[in-house]
Amino acid sequence: MKHPRTKLSVAIACGGTGGHLFPGLAIAEELLHHDCEVTLLVSAKEVDQRVVKNVCGMEVVTLPAIGLQAGNPGEFIKCFWHSYKVSRNSFRNNPPRAVLAMGGFTSAPPILASKHFKAATFIHEANTIPGRANRWLSPWVDEAFVYFPESAPRLSNSSVSVIGMPVRCQFQPMEASTCRMALGLAPQHPTILVMGGSQGAESINQLMIDVARRLAAKLPALQFLHLTGPGDIERVRKAYAAGQQKAVVQPFLTEMELALGAATVAVSRAGASSLAELAAMQLPAILIPYPSAADDHQFYNARAFAEAGAARMVGQKTVTPEILADLITGLVCNAKEREHIRAVLRQRHVPDAAARIAERILNVIRHGDTVSAKAIGPREKTPTELEDNAGSKEPPNQKSQPCMVSARPTLDTWNLK
Repeated sequence: MKHPRTKLSVAIACGGTGGHLFPGLAIAEELLHHDCEVTLLVSAKEVDQRVVKNVCGMEVVTLPAIGLQAGNPGEFIKCFWHSYKVSRNSFRNNPPRAVLAMGGFTSAPPILASKHFKAATFIHEANTIPGRANRWLSPWVDEAFVYFPESAPRLSNSSVSVIGMPVRCQFQPMEASTCRMALGLAPQHPTILVMGGSQGAESINQLMIDVARRLAAKLPALQFLHLTGPGDIERVRKAYAAGQQKAVVQPFLTEMELALGAATVAVSRAGASSLAELAAMQLPAILIPYPSAADDHQFYNARAFAEAGAARMVGQKTVTPEILADLITGLVCNAKEREHIRAVLRQRHVPDAAARIAERILNVIRHGDTVSAKAIGPREKTPTELEDNAGSKEPPNQKSQPCMVSARPTLDTWNLK
C-alpha cells in the first residue's frame, strides 16, 4: 500500500547551460531547507551531467531536449516531444505541486507536462532580453521572476517580479590569498581570472595569449587562472609556459567561488549567471559579450552593468590585445577604482534572491497566494550609449506589453527607473 506523501514536491527545469543550471540549483537548495522534495530536469549536455553528479537529496531527470537551430527543426520537434513524455512520466510517479523553468530548451516540455497535474507554474528570466523559451512560455505560466528590471515589460505575463538572480550560498567575498593557495597560485600576487562561460571561448583564449605577452614586462608578478573550455587547454598551457608566466589552466572549475575569490580582475563573457556571481563576490571585471548569443542578449547584459559602473565592457570585434592589456593594467594598478566597482557590485547583488523565489513558490502552493502588483510600462532609455562593433544599439524589436510587477521584491538599490 502506498503511503501518502507528506512533503511538497517541486520540479525545476534548469538544464542546457551553466547559466540556467546553477541558479536552478540555488533555488533547489533553498527548497530542500524547507523540507521539499525537489526534482531537477536537465539536459544530456556534458556541463549538466558533470554538475548533477554532485547534487544530494534531489531526484535528477535527464531530458533529450536540444536547442532549436537552423537546419534542425525536425530533430528539435522530435526531441521536444520525447522530453514532454519523459517529463510527464516523471510527474506521474511524483506529481509536482509547482514547476519552475529557468529558461532555455529544457523549459517548455516540463511546463506543458505539468498542466496535466494542475501544478503552479513559474519561469525565471535571467537576461535583459528574454530568451525565446521564456517569451513563448510567459503567457501560460502563473508568475514570472526576472533579474534585470529592463526585461519585465518584455514578458507577456500579468505577474512579473523583479526579484534578482539566484546565486549559490558559497558565493560571497573570500580571502584572496587563501583561494589562491587552494588553486596552486602564489598567495600575494595579483591574479587575472579568464573565463569564457561553461563551454569556454576560443576567441578569448587567443586574445589572452596575446595580452599575456604584453603584460609580462608591465606586470611581471601577474599570474593567471585561465578556464579554457574542453578543447583548447593544451594550446593555452603551452603559451603561458613559453612566456614563463605563472598560470593555472583548467578546462572548467567546479569550485567557481574559489576562482572568483582568488582573482584581482576577471575577463569574462556576460551571461547573466556569471554577472550575478561577479556581483556576489564583488569582483571587478572586463566583459567581452559573446556576439553570437541569441538576440545579442549578452551585449545588453554587459551594457546594463557597464552603464551602472559595475564593470568595464569591450566588444569582441573591436577589442585588441593592446586595448585589453591597458584595461587590465589600469584596474590592477588602481585600487581606488577597483573599490568603486566593488561598491557598485554590492548594490547589484541580491543575496536572498533564491530564498525569495522559494518562498514565493511555497506561498502559492500552500496558500494560493496572489501577487499584490502595480502596472509599469516599458523601460526608459538610459542616457549613455556604449559602442560595440556595430556602434550604438537598441534592443531587438520584441513585442512589449504592459505588465504587472510585484511591489515587494523590487530592487530600489538598482536605481533603474
